[in-house]
Amino acid sequence: MSHADELDPAAMRAHYRSEGLAETDLAASPYEQFARWFHQAAATGMHEPNAMVVSTADAAGRPSSRTVLMKGFDPRGFVFFTNYGSRKARDIAENPHVSLLFPWYPLTRQVVVTGTAERVDPEETAAYFRSRPYGSQIGAWASEQSTVVGSRAELDAAYALMAARYPQDKPVPVPAHWGGFRVTVETAEFWQGRENRLHDRLRYVRTDDGGWRTVRLCP
Repeated sequence: MSHADELDPAAMRAHYRSEGLAETDLAASPYEQFARWFHQAAATGMHEPNAMVVSTADAAGRPSSRTVLMKGFDPRGFVFFTNYGSRKARDIAENPHVSLLFPWYPLTRQVVVTGTAERVDPEETAAYFRSRPYGSQIGAWASEQSTVVGSRAELDAAYALMAARYPQDKPVPVPAHWGGFRVTVETAEFWQGRENRLHDRLRYVRTDDGGWRTVRLCP
């Protein structure tokens, strides 16, 4: 095979081998099932198993996606933090429907969540902000996320200015423009790669009474 063939996306193929995912394997709720898979992903030592692709759309339906770190999950939903002036936050203000994708390639697994996002309480934001490293706290003040910046030097100067304003030996206040979102789950699909592209796709769907039903999807 030539070097050109090796770089041809159409010729790139991986043959998946796994024990699969059966309906009888599933936990009672998507949160319990996610916890199982998340712990297994973390146990492999993969880089940032909490990394997820957050997809949003504005009021006109124009989509955008980016990788964000999930910072918490429980039966209330999945939590991430961001600048409230960022593109994703502006999209959510116009259209709260979002999709989350956890791409766990080493396990040939992925989890796709759809739901609605809303801001977390200020107290929850403050508690997480205080747990962040000092540099990340200052970065939240210095970066006007998603806006145009003239140069790296300009960004570094903004960081230095904020670091001088809030020295490391004193508490850094939470910026008013920064905080968390919680995505309440409407559907959660667990995908397991299988042979011959006949993958297992099992989806939890929220029912009217607040419970869950599961369906199998063709791959």
